[in-house]
Amino acid sequence: MAQIRTRFAPSPTGFMHLGVLRTALYAWLYARKHNGTFILRIEDTDQARYVEGAVDVIYNTLKTCGLNWDEGPDIGGDFAPYIQSERKDSYMKYALELVEKGAAYHKDGAIFQKMPTAGSTSFRDEIFGEITVENSEIEDQVLIKSDGMPTYNFANVIDDHLMNITHIIRGSEFLSSTPKYILLYESLGWKPPVFIHVAPIMRDASNKLSKRDGDAYVSDFIEKGYLIEAVINYIALLGWSPRGEESENEFFTLEELIEAFDLDGISKSPAIFDEVKMRAINAQYIRSLSPEKFKEIAKPYVKPYICKDGQCAIANCSALFAALQPRTEILTEITPQVDFIPAVIAHENELYFNKKMKTTPETSLVALGEAIWAIEEHEFDRDSLFNAFKALADDAEVKVGYFLYPLQIALTGKQSAPGGGLDICIMLGKEESIKRIKTAIERLKA
Repeated sequence: MAQIRTRFAPSPTGFMHLGVLRTALYAWLYARKHNGTFILRIEDTDQARYVEGAVDVIYNTLKTCGLNWDEGPDIGGDFAPYIQSERKDSYMKYALELVEKGAAYHKDGAIFQKMPTAGSTSFRDEIFGEITVENSEIEDQVLIKSDGMPTYNFANVIDDHLMNITHIIRGSEFLSSTPKYILLYESLGWKPPVFIHVAPIMRDASNKLSKRDGDAYVSDFIEKGYLIEAVINYIALLGWSPRGEESENEFFTLEELIEAFDLDGISKSPAIFDEVKMRAINAQYIRSLSPEKFKEIAKPYVKPYICKDGQCAIANCSALFAALQPRTEILTEITPQVDFIPAVIAHENELYFNKKMKTTPETSLVALGEAIWAIEEHEFDRDSLFNAFKALADDAEVKVGYFLYPLQIALTGKQSAPGGGLDICIMLGKEESIKRIKTAIERLKA
């Protein structure tokens, strides 16, 4: 078999849709799986839809995802140029050849493909099987527009042939156009490539994941705080499932995806996008990071709250990051967890009421007085402090939360924080903790 050559041929019309990235991923995986070649081609024949900067978005998204290409506009290759508008002169030659053969005709300054009126056209898709369409149902289509530019439908056939593309992976919305492509290949005497059409990604049973509805772009999820590795992992499983020993696995690196990927695992059925599932995968990725790596990616979300004059403004940054990592599913959840660090969040004393911990503002006033004693009279480390609070709880015949819940409120002003009262105490340091507790006591007295 000839060397496998796949291509990703996006149009530069804006940000990258998750479905478009999935197509690129499958084409990339198939090429890498078979030691083939992955080509990037920019299909910009529709100049009216061209968006300035969109080509850079394509480059940057693929690079961020780790989907490197072997030939493309920026690195060249044996079949350059890889931007369709720069290949304009090559298309007219084949359009005129089709006119000479009676398979195309001139009309209103354009060139149209002439469809046969009898018989049928068949092709095989690797996912959907044998497909046959009656030729009488296929309408003539424009090949070369009146401005001399080729249409997408014509240019991609010419380029795929000239670039020796062996396998085309694309969305199933192109299934209905494929008979027209097949007729072009036949008219030009060329062998068609292998077709692999992938079912769409759906928001629900009735609606596609749409740009118009928002949250369809890769950049949307990066801004939300998803790791690109988790995004890639999740979209790989939207419409494809591994076989054999890997069938129960939900977590794949790119290298593991290359090893596991095959066409048999691609489903005919549309895939339902489930952000809850994607979020769970992202949480797993975050928890699997080394402490150093998590600190590196979490810093931008924490920095506005813990940095003062270029220095960490809390006593124990490591304790903060260690507490955040298991409590973070997406990175943007970090910011609302650390907003108490510069100053206690404004709150009412009613926050000290906690039915489970059996605390009230009155009991909390006593508990915080005991907390100052525990912190001042014991070694300032978590184990020593916990033992001190546990002893207080045992003497009072209550749970340790009777003391630690008011401590958390006093230190943060929040019911939910990245860690319990002792964790926050260690993060803030002894001096700042005592200062905040004394302020809380004065508020409760008032």
